[in-house]
Amino acid sequence: MPRVLMVSAHFPPDTGAATHRVRLMAPHLPKYGWAPTVVSVDPRDYEGRLDPELVRLVPDDLRVIRSRAWSARWTRWLGAGDLGARALWGLWGTCCRLLEAEQYEALFITMYPTYPALLGPLLKRTFGIPFILDYQDPWVGAWGETVGGGPNGALDLKSRLTRALATRLEPRVARAADALTAVSRQTLEDILVRNPLLRSTPSEEIPLGGEAADFQYLRAHPRRNPYFDPADGSVHLGYVGTLLPLGVETLTAMLKAVRLLRIRRPDLYARLRVHFVGTSNQTSPEAPQRVLPVARELGIDDCVREVAPRIDYLDALTVQTQATALLMMGSSERHYTASKLYPGLLAHRPILAVYHEASSVVDILRRAVRTPSARLVTYGDRNRADSRVEVIYHELAGLVEHPVYDPADVVPTALEACSASALAGKLAAVFEQVRRRP
Repeated sequence: MPRVLMVSAHFPPDTGAATHRVRLMAPHLPKYGWAPTVVSVDPRDYEGRLDPELVRLVPDDLRVIRSRAWSARWTRWLGAGDLGARALWGLWGTCCRLLEAEQYEALFITMYPTYPALLGPLLKRTFGIPFILDYQDPWVGAWGETVGGGPNGALDLKSRLTRALATRLEPRVARAADALTAVSRQTLEDILVRNPLLRSTPSEEIPLGGEAADFQYLRAHPRRNPYFDPADGSVHLGYVGTLLPLGVETLTAMLKAVRLLRIRRPDLYARLRVHFVGTSNQTSPEAPQRVLPVARELGIDDCVREVAPRIDYLDALTVQTQATALLMMGSSERHYTASKLYPGLLAHRPILAVYHEASSVVDILRRAVRTPSARLVTYGDRNRADSRVEVIYHELAGLVEHPVYDPADVVPTALEACSASALAGKLAAVFEQVRRRP
């Protein structure tokens, strides 16, 4: 069986969103003829919160090799707290030792963080191994151009410098790749616009998938839901995940629709509770709230609840499975694909989705779930989210009045195409392609 070396700086027990890309697909690769070895960072060197229970979702027979990273206590003095930068030397050493001692037919490097991608050209040149560069997010996106690390997402010097560095590094790394994969077709198209010479490089859209076994584990090991009582008679509409600065426009349109519900259908408004959980990318209890300030301004803060600190993966699944319905929202970026989409589909709850018309979420939802189990409102570059408030209101009112999930509305083949197993099959096909490429 050919072997693939998979580099993922984030991996359980780390609780960041990027930890699940390789976790979900690697265990399924052997059924498609590939044996994976995962190289990740030692848990002692993560800065974020750890969830030891998350390790139980990793099969015992998946080989995982850990490497040390420089301490953030020291590197932050140099302005380099980024995990990818801190871990680069350790990942390099670990990959070199494995490639010197064992035979591998492909190298897979996933981003974020971005700096481990620099290992691709180096390891390819040193060991002659083809490598696949995987994008979970754009390397060069809105960061440093329209949003940054300043107050309320304002541009700052560090974000501008990060973008300037990214625009120089991406072409050199991507052109050395034997194939590109990304969570959405739009992400790939944007890469090709920035780097036209890559049009001859094989590429494949491989979305962020879902794993039914995670829900089986949760049913066998239930977690307490501290955010709401699902049996209190209210309609609990739950949004789980980070709210990015470019998503505030969509959020505002959604909350304006809630305000319309209060004005026009106070009976439905009295039943509704909208929960935003884990809206910050920070785990600190002091993480800033991003939703409630907007809700207060609109006069609907009695209906809206926000828990800003990022929550653990299994806690997120608990919220999704116990909510009356799920709220999913995109941003003004066309490529945006929520990492919680497929877990949301597997939670078997009605969905209200508000997304940019170019987002891959739109096509997936239309193929996988029919109305009323999934209610979809789209906007675009010309018809912005704010122009869709009336449409969102009508879908919201219908959902609150009849929060129904009907399994007959789900297209099983479309849902199966979103599974971690099916997506691992697509990834294995990419491995075969680069393996046989002259």
